[in-house]
Amino acid sequence: MPPDAPPSAESIAGRIERHAFAPVDNGFTVDPNTGADGVADRESTDWRVRTRAARDLVRLGSDDPSRVLPLTNHDSAHVQQIAAMALGILGAETAAAPLSTLLARAPDPVVRSQAAIALGQIGAPEAAVADPLDEEEHTDVRHQCAVALDRIRKNTPVEPAVAEQFATLDLSTAGRVQAGDPAPSFTLSDTDGTDWSLAEMHGHKTVVLLWVFADWCPVCHKEFRGLIDRESQFRDLDVAVATLECHDRYRARVMTGQEFRPQYWFADELPGDHPHDPYPDGIWWPHLVDRAAAVGLRYGIDPWQYAVHSEYVNRPATVIIDPEGMVRLAHVGTYWGDRPTIGQILKMIETDTYEFEAPPPRRGPH
Repeated sequence: MPPDAPPSAESIAGRIERHAFAPVDNGFTVDPNTGADGVADRESTDWRVRTRAARDLVRLGSDDPSRVLPLTNHDSAHVQQIAAMALGILGAETAAAPLSTLLARAPDPVVRSQAAIALGQIGAPEAAVADPLDEEEHTDVRHQCAVALDRIRKNTPVEPAVAEQFATLDLSTAGRVQAGDPAPSFTLSDTDGTDWSLAEMHGHKTVVLLWVFADWCPVCHKEFRGLIDRESQFRDLDVAVATLECHDRYRARVMTGQEFRPQYWFADELPGDHPHDPYPDGIWWPHLVDRAAAVGLRYGIDPWQYAVHSEYVNRPATVIIDPEGMVRLAHVGTYWGDRPTIGQILKMIETDTYEFEAPPPRRGPH
């Protein structure tokens, strides 16, 4: 059944304006009650408002992106960010000028970051990103500009499947799996375009699913290094691992080192630059592209819940599924450092004891 006709841009903007989002400080969400990083309230509906608005704007602009363009001039930074997100998803080439204006002039670094991401997705002229980059001082925004420039130069715009999947998102499927639940089945393609199906693991292997944020996440890279270093232990235990990322395919390939190698501010050496560095050949598991977070919705990761390094992302999540397809651990975190380590995951599987006590929330600096 085709989706219902989307509401107007003005009504979508009104929904966004009326919602009280958690505050953001210099590109990081701060819990409104504790003052610590992240969002401790797992019942927060910030993600639902953003996801619904992005979906509805994609539906609204699918035939005519100009319907979304006026929202780039809105007074609300939240409206600007979600409008830029939708225009990037749509691959709206006509949005190059207003997105470039946002990148150059928006006071909020989260808006500027989203504008840079969208300019890369639509394949804007290089100058639309390169010129503002010369004046940009915010580290996170500069990073998104560098990645956007690479995909523009490679002529790698967003794939149409991203808009198609956003337009068909069904928020009624959103839930949060818990220990003892049957794991929702899914099939996603990896960064090489090969399909991976959870159902094929049932009856054969324990499965570990790890939702990561993006290539700019030092915790995510630490997890990747841990998976690489402990490959033999996972194989000895007959465990299948899959990481998942809620981005388009190009962005997911940046995470795996198959595309651009950014100048990361959190590491002295770049992935792949050292002759003994394992990226990307050492990544032995599938890195799955959950483009519109449709799978993430069903598992309860709360996509686009909070800003990390000036980009809205999902909650950190670790799910362990036994060979019978039953969930043994379902951890959904409250901030970017709140998840089991790779060593802790292995110990749980080795001892058949699935318990995890999250570290306390952290207060800035981030």
